Amino acid sequence: MRAQDGEIVQLDLRDPAKKVTLVSKQMLTPAGQQAPIGVRRFAFSDNGQKVLINTNTKKVWRYDTRGDYWVYDQAAKTLKQVGKDKPASSLMFAKFSPDGSKVAYVSGHNVYVEDIASGTSKALTTDGTDKLINGTFDWVYEEELDCRDGFRWAPDGQHIAYWQLDARKTPNYLMLNTTDALYPFNVPVEYPVVGEDPSRCRIGVVAVNGGETKWMDVPGDAVQHYIPRMEWAGNGELILQQLNRRQNESKLMLVNANTGAANPIYSETDKAWIDAKDGAVGWNWVDGGKSFVWSSEKDGWRHLYTVDRKGKEKLLTKGDYDVISIEQISEPTGTIYFMASPTNATQQYLYKVPLKGGKAERVTPQNLGGTHGYDISPNGKIALHNYSSTTVFPVSDVVSLPAHQRLNGGEASAQARSIELPKAEFFQVKTEDGVTLDGWMVKPSNFDPKKKYPIVFYVYGEPASQTVTDRFGTGFNRLYQGSMADDGYIYASLENRGAPAPRGREFRKAIYHNIGKLNIRDQAMGAKEVLKNNWVDTSRVAVWGWSGGGSSTLSLLFQYPQIYKTGISIAAVDNQLNYDNIYQERYMGLLPEDKHYFVDNSPLAHASKLRGNLLLIHGTGDDNVHYNNAEQMINELVRHGKVFQLMSYPNRTHSISEGEGTSRHLAATYTKFLKDNCPPGGR
Repeated sequence: MRAQDGEIVQLDLRDPAKKVTLVSKQMLTPAGQQAPIGVRRFAFSDNGQKVLINTNTKKVWRYDTRGDYWVYDQAAKTLKQVGKDKPASSLMFAKFSPDGSKVAYVSGHNVYVEDIASGTSKALTTDGTDKLINGTFDWVYEEELDCRDGFRWAPDGQHIAYWQLDARKTPNYLMLNTTDALYPFNVPVEYPVVGEDPSRCRIGVVAVNGGETKWMDVPGDAVQHYIPRMEWAGNGELILQQLNRRQNESKLMLVNANTGAANPIYSETDKAWIDAKDGAVGWNWVDGGKSFVWSSEKDGWRHLYTVDRKGKEKLLTKGDYDVISIEQISEPTGTIYFMASPTNATQQYLYKVPLKGGKAERVTPQNLGGTHGYDISPNGKIALHNYSSTTVFPVSDVVSLPAHQRLNGGEASAQARSIELPKAEFFQVKTEDGVTLDGWMVKPSNFDPKKKYPIVFYVYGEPASQTVTDRFGTGFNRLYQGSMADDGYIYASLENRGAPAPRGREFRKAIYHNIGKLNIRDQAMGAKEVLKNNWVDTSRVAVWGWSGGGSSTLSLLFQYPQIYKTGISIAAVDNQLNYDNIYQERYMGLLPEDKHYFVDNSPLAHASKLRGNLLLIHGTGDDNVHYNNAEQMINELVRHGKVFQLMSYPNRTHSISEGEGTSRHLAATYTKFLKDNCPPGGR
C-alpha cells in the first residue's frame, strides 16, 4: 500500500499495473471542503477497517514529526479529524489502539487518548511543558539516540507506557535570529554540552481511562543513565535497554508494569562504548515471546544472539564478519535475514541464517556487486529490493525469497540514467602504521600518467558515517560547479579507523578517546601513500568535509601542513567541549577525568599551526553544531595572526540549505576558493 496521486492504493507487487484504490480523493475530502487532505503518512488499524492519515506536517528539528491527523472509517464511510481542539499541526506520533477504537497522540508534550466514535479525548498527562517532556524527547535524545516516538500501546489496549524527560536543568543554548524581524530575538534549544547532565529520564505506565501514572522503578540514577529503547514484552510487562552515562555498559531489564519492579536479565560492557539498539525494527521477539534476537560485539564482531527472559544467550551467527543490520525474522520459515559484507567493507548484501543458528548464506546473487537494500514482507517470501554501485544506476525491483528471483521491475529511472556517473576506482593502501584503509579515486578525464594533477580529498572521519561505499553517487561532489574530472582534478576519499564500516569491533572502536588524533593520522598516512603516485602534484593537495568532516579537515590542515595545502571546512565542531554530551562523551569519555582528550584533540588546540589556505563556512542558525564553534576558531586564528577566509550564512541550519539561492551560492563559494587556491589541470 502506498500514497499515490493523492489517494491510498494497494499494489500487487507481482504486477504493479494491478491497482486497487483503498481510500480515494473523495473519501479524503472533509465535509464542506472542496479539496482532499494531503497524505504525508498513513497507517491502517489492525483489522484494516480504519486508516490514520498524517497531513499538514511541520519540522521538529530534523523531521516533520508534528502535524494533523484524520481517521477514515471504511465501514462507516466517515472522515474525522483527531485532536481538532488542539492547535494546528501540533499532534505527534498518533497511533491506533490494538482494537482500532482509539487513537493516542502527543500534543504540547502531553499524551492524549481519543475515542474515535464519540470524538471525546482524555489527557493522560497534564504536567507537560517546554522542558518537561511526555511521550517524545529532547533535542539530544532525538539527535544522538534516534528517539522520537516516545509512547507505546499495551497489547491489550488498556495502558500506555511512555518516556518522560525532565530538561528543566538543561541550559538553553540561545541562538540569535537576526534576519526574520526588525529586532533580533533568541531561539532557545535545550542543549546539554559535554559535562552537562542529561535530562532525567523515566518510564511511566498509565491507564487509558485515566488515573495516576505508575513510574517504573528502574535501578540507577535517572540523570546519569539513558533509556534509549523500551517496548511492551506482553501484557503487564515492559522490556527496556539502559545505558550508563559513559555508554559502555548496557543492561536489559524486564519491568512489571503494575508494580514497577525491574528485573535486570542481560548486561554487557565494553572498554569503549556500546551502541543503543537499532530502534527501527522493534524488539525482535521469537518463539512466542519466550526470547528475542539481540546483537553484540562482545566477540570482536557484531553478531546476533537469542536471549531468553532469564538472560540465557545463544550465538546465531558465527565467523569473522559483521552483521550490519537485521532485515527480517521469519518464524514460519525459521530464517533471519540480515545485511553483511564479509569480504568487502564498501559493499552490502543480504544474507540468511537459520533462526536456530548456523552458517550464514548469501542471498543476494554473486553477480550483483554493490550496495543493496531490502524491504521484506512479513512472511519472508517477497521483498522490495534496490541496489546500485559506482557503475550501476539505482535499480528497484521485486524479488522472491530466498531464491532472489526477479518478479518485476529492474530498470533504472530515466532521471538516474541522465546523470553522468563518476568513474570511481576503489583501492586499498597500507600505511606506515600497518593499517589498511579502503579508498576510492576519480581520475581526471583524459588522464595522462605523465602529467601531475591536483588532488582533493573528501573526508568525514568520525563514527557517524562512512565515505567509502560502493553505491550510486560515490565520487560525485555536489558542491563543485562543473565536472572535477573534466577540469583536471583527482577526487578521492579514504576510510579511517573509527568509521562504522563492517570491519570488526577493533577497527571501529580504536577511535575511542582519539577523535581528532587517530582518525587524523590514518587519513594523513593514507594520503601520504596516495601521494607517492608520480601523477599526483604534492604542491596542490586539498581536503574538505562537512560537520565531523569539517572538524577532520581543520585537524588535517593544522596537524599535517606538509601534506595538505588547502582546506574547506563546513559546519565543523572546532572545540569538542562545545558539542552535545551524548555524542561526544560516547566516544571521548567524561569530565573532569577525560577532559584532556577533548581539549588536546580539538582543532582549536592546533590552530596556531595553520600554514595553508583555509575557508571556514558555517550557518549562524545551526542548532546542531553551533556557530560559536566558528567564532572560537576565528578568535584563535586571529590571536595567532593566521590569515583565512570566512563565509557565514545568516540563520541557516546545519544543512546550510534554507533561503533562495543558498545552495547555489555555497557551491559557487566552494568552487571559486578551490580553483583559486588549488588550481585544476595537469601540468
